[in-house]
Amino acid sequence: MKIPRLILPQIIDRLSTSDKAVVIYGPRQVGKTTLCREVIDHLGLKALTVNADELRYLDVLSSRDHRKLLDFVSNHQLLFLDEAQRIPDIGINLKILIDNAPHLKILVTGSSSFELASTISEPLTGRKWVYSLYPIATCELKALFNPFELNSQIEERLILGSYPQLFQFERFDQKCDYIRQVASDYLYKDLLALHEVRHADKIRKLLKLLAFQIGNEVSLTELGTQVEMSKETVARYLDLLEKTFVLYPLTGFSRNLRKEVSKMNKYYFYDVGVRNSLIDNFKPLSERDDHGALWENFLMMERLKLNHYQRKAVTSYFWRTYTGGEVDYVEEGGGALAGFEFKWGGKKRKHPASWLSHYPQAKYQFIDRENWLNFV
Repeated sequence: MKIPRLILPQIIDRLSTSDKAVVIYGPRQVGKTTLCREVIDHLGLKALTVNADELRYLDVLSSRDHRKLLDFVSNHQLLFLDEAQRIPDIGINLKILIDNAPHLKILVTGSSSFELASTISEPLTGRKWVYSLYPIATCELKALFNPFELNSQIEERLILGSYPQLFQFERFDQKCDYIRQVASDYLYKDLLALHEVRHADKIRKLLKLLAFQIGNEVSLTELGTQVEMSKETVARYLDLLEKTFVLYPLTGFSRNLRKEVSKMNKYYFYDVGVRNSLIDNFKPLSERDDHGALWENFLMMERLKLNHYQRKAVTSYFWRTYTGGEVDYVEEGGGALAGFEFKWGGKKRKHPASWLSHYPQAKYQFIDRENWLNFV
């Protein structure tokens, strides 16, 4: 089944109308290479495809020699560089190509925004468009399925996640095996290649602890005690897990009111299937007690995908007070403020009086299984 990716037309337009490079970040296995091949096919340009995992390309693409680089891309109209974080000094070398071969289109992917962004940000200032590609989004599936069908898929997506390959398998056991492979073989590949990382076992333990704390504020000191690492090391690992598209941090919203809590973050997984694999739980929803956490994580990531693909300039938070007031998700953008509460079950609902009294102009809405498709 071919699932249309929402950013495909945007990338085609950028490459067609601009002389800047297009850089696509995203986890491994989310379809970056497939997306780029679609872009190349649509443009109909003669393309040079380079997988940076292959050592034979390292010398020329890290040479800083404009003659070598121009010889390398000669007779091609587009350079597609896959997993570019593997190449030393790739940012400077791409700058040389952009400046010396202005008619060459450049398309770059990377599964580690940490490594790639740190090497291309300064050299390619003003010379790049940046996108992220995530596991399949509900806003992409709306092109293929009606609301009834999307609702019927929700349990499986809460259990197995939304990686593209999952939609190609028929059997549940095949899907479980695949997401286990993603979690074991691909999840740490870029992270463990970084020189800052020394203890793979402790990272796995850290992730497992966080998998049980979705929707809760996280104390770095407590995490450090549990995994026997310093608070500073935990903070560094969490930062790397964010930049390798494993975890998404949500900060507290505050207007400096004394009652508002804003010092600790919440952490969500970019894909709930990976989260469930880490705790080895693919049981049906009827046999588990984490429906609310899965629902909250799922909606958070679906909203993130929608906002990114629609290029909405919003900032995301949660909100809580020391006296017990809480809002799961707060969105600020365009001069507007909105709060959302995620509800899986049919419990009695009550708008938080403290939120409404502090921010009377803000919108507030419950998101449940009846209206979630309007939110994502």
